Amino acid sequence: MRRREVMLLLGGAMTAPLTALAQQAGKVYRVAFLGDSPTVYPDAIDALRQGLRDLGYVEGRNIAIEYRWAQGKPERMRELAEELARLKVDVIIVPGSIYTEAAKRATSTIPIVFLGHADPVATGHATSLARPGGNITGISIMLTEASIKSLELLKQAVPGLVRIAVIFDPATPSHGPVLKGVEAA
Repeated sequence: MRRREVMLLLGGAMTAPLTALAQQAGKVYRVAFLGDSPTVYPDAIDALRQGLRDLGYVEGRNIAIEYRWAQGKPERMRELAEELARLKVDVIIVPGSIYTEAAKRATSTIPIVFLGHADPVATGHATSLARPGGNITGISIMLTEASIKSLELLKQAVPGLVRIAVIFDPATPSHGPVLKGVEAA
């Protein structure tokens, strides 16, 4: 599957919660996208717009998209998420766990949809994958399980393997559980 097809699939999946909103005459839904920079997520933004169009939502007619960009400054995420909560948008879309955490701290009532979260259960962003609970949902990339499996395969490929290096970002909420899982394996 090509990258564009995957992004279109993600776009459709992340807009699915909007189908639960009843179409009201004249209602303009406000969707927020909280990320680092538009240059980082061009495929995701295109997929979001296409997914919305496929569902009958057209920018300027029945939907408005509010973009907020941290511009490489993670300390701005919470401030931007709080701004979106004050605007009372209908849904906040975030690319991963750092942005999910910022949005979670800003609101417990506005739905938050993450695009690809490494481990939403381990970070407390979801109660379970089957029933996330609260106002947060999205697509889990199951990074902890995938990383453990990768390590198992590496051990099989290199039988005498004694030591490996794992690079992770301690500021990313989901990387801690991934590191613990890999260390345990």
